[in-house]
Amino acid sequence: MRRSGYGVALVVGALLASAGCSSPYEGEAGSSGPRAITPVEGCGTSSWTNPADLATDREPARCLPGAPSPQPLGKTRKLTIATGTLSAEYVAPLEVALAKGEFKKEGLDVTLKVLPTPDALPLLAKGDIDAQWAAPEAAVMNGVKGGFDIRWVAGNFSPAPESKSGLWVRLKKGESADRVRMVGRRMGTMIGKGSVIAYPMEKALVKHGGGLDRIQFQQLGSADVLTALQNGGADSAWLLDPVWRKVDGDARYAFLGGQPLGEPLGGMLYGRSLLHDDVDAGVALLRAYIRTLNTYFAGDYKKDPAFVAELAKLLKTDKAVLESTPSLRMDWEIRKGTTGRLQSAYAAAGVAKGDPVPESKAVDRALYAEAVGHEP
Repeated sequence: MRRSGYGVALVVGALLASAGCSSPYEGEAGSSGPRAITPVEGCGTSSWTNPADLATDREPARCLPGAPSPQPLGKTRKLTIATGTLSAEYVAPLEVALAKGEFKKEGLDVTLKVLPTPDALPLLAKGDIDAQWAAPEAAVMNGVKGGFDIRWVAGNFSPAPESKSGLWVRLKKGESADRVRMVGRRMGTMIGKGSVIAYPMEKALVKHGGGLDRIQFQQLGSADVLTALQNGGADSAWLLDPVWRKVDGDARYAFLGGQPLGEPLGGMLYGRSLLHDDVDAGVALLRAYIRTLNTYFAGDYKKDPAFVAELAKLLKTDKAVLESTPSLRMDWEIRKGTTGRLQSAYAAAGVAKGDPVPESKAVDRALYAEAVGHEP
């Protein structure tokens, strides 16, 4: 059962009251103290891009394949990463890193554990799990605001320019893709208002006279969203990969917008154990992740049929389904201001109140900077 932002806020409040979590507001970054940054072979100027660069055609940061090379820890660390699913394509880098032994090369014994964000968040804050493959959703930001010691430490992906995963609408008589009035429409979605998708959804709605507070939400199961759009049960819908392929090219429907190009909206979240207690392991985990992107996901990885077949097996999905959508633009970096834009959308959706969390209390780029040898 999906939980609302308010329900998660209650969980956050209860945990804070019972566990007495300390405030994370002790410095500009979550990692403990300054650490030495040394150049990393294979990771030059292309391994870092200006966080303020929001250009839609920005090339993601990249090192050479195989870089950054492993730096095995002196003693094996057992780490647990929570993820909401193991079948989505955006989780593929973690599964490939596990299958190819990239974590093991760093001296890490990694377990991927399926847990929804509301269940994983308190565990991350308490240190019962080490990392979470998720996003700075409203629940996360509300938790940080309440005192959870959590930071967003690495990005995941942005869509390919040709992707049409996002907001689709059934056109009424006389409407076209550039002339649609969204106010008052019913939207079918499996994603709640507290999801990061609230940000691109709000952007698309505002362009067409709507807004998160000016439409009616109808939360549906993943198998019901498309059906509701097609049979009139919903006027619009947020369609994910590869579902949007079912209406693409049909003149009765129009695509109004999706996730911003070049701006990851999720990725790796760390709690106290990797931010403070064992920063070496935190850097090692990101080093393995970044090396996996540079080695296996640097470009259009779906051009390699053998690799697509391997991904399909890891994700337990059909190879044809993977091939039906463009490659994701895998990206470990975090753009400047993303958490602020997300929180504005959460406020508009009514799932966040009070002053927004400053980026310095929600984001820590220092760990992936160290992994690629970038001196801030």
